[in-house]
Amino acid sequence: MSQNSTPAAKHQAFEALKIPSFPIFVATFVLTMMADNVEHVISYWVAFEKFQSPTLGGFAVISHWLPYLLFSVGVGALNDRYDSRRLIQIGGALFAIVSLGWGYFFITDTLTIPAAMILLVLHGLAGVFWMTSSQVLLYDIVGVDKLASAVRLNSTARYFGVLVGPGVGSLIMATLGPSKGILLNAALYLPLLIWLIRAPAPHRGKRLEQSAARRVNGLADIWQTIVAVKKIPTLGVMILLSGAASFFVGNSYQAQMPGFASALGGISPGVAYSMLLAADAAGALFAGITLEAGMRFTRVTPTAAMGFAIAWAVALGSFAMTHNYVVALVCLFAAGFCELSFSSMNQTIVQMNAPDAIRGKVLGLFGMSSSGLRLFSGIFVGLIGSKVGIHWSMLGATTVFVCVTLGLLYLNRDRKR
Repeated sequence: MSQNSTPAAKHQAFEALKIPSFPIFVATFVLTMMADNVEHVISYWVAFEKFQSPTLGGFAVISHWLPYLLFSVGVGALNDRYDSRRLIQIGGALFAIVSLGWGYFFITDTLTIPAAMILLVLHGLAGVFWMTSSQVLLYDIVGVDKLASAVRLNSTARYFGVLVGPGVGSLIMATLGPSKGILLNAALYLPLLIWLIRAPAPHRGKRLEQSAARRVNGLADIWQTIVAVKKIPTLGVMILLSGAASFFVGNSYQAQMPGFASALGGISPGVAYSMLLAADAAGALFAGITLEAGMRFTRVTPTAAMGFAIAWAVALGSFAMTHNYVVALVCLFAAGFCELSFSSMNQTIVQMNAPDAIRGKVLGLFGMSSSGLRLFSGIFVGLIGSKVGIHWSMLGATTVFVCVTLGLLYLNRDRKR
């Protein structure tokens, strides 16, 4: 462990919620994640109806993840020098501006493909500023002692936002229509922007004492951070694990869920699609609540994180090959449970081992690995799936990931000898 590590104290259920500002942090995080998904539902639907363009749909995926790949470390470096709260406000303001931009084009009926692309790029940039800086602010609010609890609760909140966002978006669009709905969505970012004006961050001062003198060096920061991480093997293993999960599997299976739903047979594809997505999210929510409530299957270690990662891949591979609806639901519930377990462990270990002097850069590198590399998972599941079928491509992607993770597990154990 790094200099920030402290002896493990007895676990108390939902202990991070006892920090006065953390519940507000979580609430604004959920609201922003929900608003993010509401915007996707409304804007993607209107753009699809207007242009019927698969190219624009593909660009939407690229523009969402590419900024994480290119700018996460740079934004992390900014967090090592400037106030994370202001950087999050930049992201939140960009989110709101993008929603207002969609609203303007919907109302005036002047939306064009180039305009849609610009808004999609701005949305991707907003996500990098918000997500990367939020992970730094999480540490600034709770410190080390309650960090594991805070990470689990924050991960659970993220899944909750993902779960309810599409449903809320559909409801808003059905009741208010796309134009009014997207304008209402812009207002959902206001609580985040207002709270951050004077949000307490008691552990920020100590962190910035060690990092404020460091310069932001653009692309050079990526290499410098990689070199620094190599000196802390635990960090390297966890960042490689998150990168492999994103690169080979990511959330590409969710984009292919309509195809999996149609292949189940004997049930309406629409119902199957909704239930499959719900099962995955429900598994993650169940993991977050039960783990935080005190149910422990293992300690938070790199080996345990890799074990849950392998179980996640096995569950997804099994889901891809089954044609039984009940088995598919069980597999996705297990996948959601294992994904939240390994991802929250992963982030906790990274947070605990990241030196304060470069905490922003390390979390930026982690974000680049865990989010930016999802750009490539579509190649393994999507493009290859168009040739061999999505069931076999999904099985292949999860199998490769298991092999890579077993290699990381071997290297980690060999390092301990």
